[in-house]
Amino acid sequence: MTIVNEVEDMPMGQPETGRVIVRHGLATRITHWTWAVALFFLLLSGLQIFNAHPSLYIGNQSGFEFDNAILEIGAVRGDDGQPRGVTTVFGRSFTTTGVLGMSGVAENPSYRGFPAWATLPSYQDLSTGRVIHFFFAWFFVAAFLVWLVSSLINGHIRRDILPSLADVRALPQSLADHLRLRFHHDGRYNGLQKFAYAGVLLVVFPLIILTGLTMSPGMNAAWPWLLDVFGGRQTARTLHFLCMALLVLFFIVHIFMVFAAGPLNEMRSIVTGRYRTDAPLKENETLEQETRR
Repeated sequence: MTIVNEVEDMPMGQPETGRVIVRHGLATRITHWTWAVALFFLLLSGLQIFNAHPSLYIGNQSGFEFDNAILEIGAVRGDDGQPRGVTTVFGRSFTTTGVLGMSGVAENPSYRGFPAWATLPSYQDLSTGRVIHFFFAWFFVAAFLVWLVSSLINGHIRRDILPSLADVRALPQSLADHLRLRFHHDGRYNGLQKFAYAGVLLVVFPLIILTGLTMSPGMNAAWPWLLDVFGGRQTARTLHFLCMALLVLFFIVHIFMVFAAGPLNEMRSIVTGRYRTDAPLKENETLEQETRR
């Protein structure tokens, strides 16, 4: 971390005497916002692609002759003769009219997996959805490779992402602090944050990339071992969808925590890199002194 000479107004709840440090490097900030933009378009275009066949399977095969679907979204006609949206998960069906399977205005409903507002483009267009999805997928992969290489070189992964034994021991306290919305503004990631970021960056990101490649016929020819690793294209498609769901859940929790911990300070740190801690400068400590976490 680098301590910088700066005096300014503080977000509510943080002391004005705290030191300002450089919390996020340039590569981390650039890749963070690249991921944010790419994942937005990947999610909406991915749901457009999913709507072409709104079912998920386990195994190598799928279709009407097989009964291996773990998720199905569609519309059926009820006992009253009226259509309704239905989502079936592991054989158990739920009415989801208005959201999944059947959405839109009652006078002219749309029978599709996810509603128009959740897909890109909003109307059913598989080819355009695939073009958008693949375009932003390469931006996502490029940003991941840049982050991975730079983080290995500058020690960001070792220092800030991988949990230490001390982080593991402190995990119950860290969890309790988060549940009480009590945050320590020291510029370091606590154990809970490290586990969350390590899970997303080192597990979910690689998994969603590899399962995406496994669904490509061209990659099946070049790297046939991917099919063996993930148990077939249909299983890879299911894992790809689950990874997307985990990223959406992470995003919701992440945004909530940003607002709970002080949105101005948190947003400034990921835009400019500068972050104000709640630790005052020590006596005789120069403002330009550079310290290592």
